[in-house]
Amino acid sequence: MPMKNLGTFDGGVVGGGMGIRPQSGSPVRITDAAIANGGAFLISELEKRDPKIREPLTSTTYPRDIPIKTGGGWVEFISSLNIDFGITGGSSSGAVHAPGANTVPVVQANFGRDQFRAHLYASVMRIMFVDMQRQQVTGRSLDQLLTDGIRLNYDKHMDANVYVGIAAYGTTGLLNNPNVTASPVLTGTAGNTAWNTKTPDEVLADVNQAILDGWAASEYDLSAIPNHILLPYEQYNHIAVTKVSPIAEKTILTFLLENNVATKNGGDLFIGATAWNKGAGAGGTDRMVAYVHNDRFIAMEELVPLARTMTQPNIDALSYDSVYMANISEVEVFYTQPIVYYDGI
Repeated sequence: MPMKNLGTFDGGVVGGGMGIRPQSGSPVRITDAAIANGGAFLISELEKRDPKIREPLTSTTYPRDIPIKTGGGWVEFISSLNIDFGITGGSSSGAVHAPGANTVPVVQANFGRDQFRAHLYASVMRIMFVDMQRQQVTGRSLDQLLTDGIRLNYDKHMDANVYVGIAAYGTTGLLNNPNVTASPVLTGTAGNTAWNTKTPDEVLADVNQAILDGWAASEYDLSAIPNHILLPYEQYNHIAVTKVSPIAEKTILTFLLENNVATKNGGDLFIGATAWNKGAGAGGTDRMVAYVHNDRFIAMEELVPLARTMTQPNIDALSYDSVYMANISEVEVFYTQPIVYYDGI
């Protein structure tokens, strides 16, 4: 039985048989929704669609490195009360009393108040009306996608606010507080201050010196032992993977965590990394910061956490506009004594 000619397929051209007869010189391609044998070929049917949406590569570490308080409302300032005590003659010989004395030393209190600024964060999410209709076809939620974008922007804003402050607003952060004195680390036996040229003992000496400096400035208050150290990623990864010696199993990081001054005095030292420490020191050097991670000493406040505050149609733009807002404080440093900057690591 002779074969019936069902048409030919050559280079995406459908012709002959029961298909559409293309005009001479005008080939009809499958991707042009050509109809053949009663079926329609569409571009979307010839593609495999990856449902995963790849968002920008980034990182934020601020929730790890500072206590965050929530609540307070739409205020402009946050105030904190502090107090100093004094006694006539001092607390040593001044408090000694004897029979017949005609005066008794009196304890006096000096109250003070610190004030920290708050600022508003605001961002608008706009979804075009036509795009809202089209998302019913695509199956993707533009609302969710753009909300993720706002959240990412907010987290990046918070990261900058915590570590270096908002320069245009006149605030500083954990790494550039002007009331904290920065010191260079000691030079190692290799004639350099960089940690990748120092021995594990020399790196430990730098860490312990930072902890001791902050603790000594706090009159050795046991609650004021610095327990949080931040490094650039380069230095952190160096100590995290480099062994103490070729025959040892422990890395320098493990060695530091087990033998530092804070741990030996009942504390729990954390050593972590941020992208902000790179070049944060004097002259663009890399900075190590040690401080007490406790809301008695340092904090930041989300007075009003990020939320969608209002949504309304915008006839002029043929869109629905949603406003996201938050109220955030600058970094609140209640004690500068236990904060230590060491540059040149």
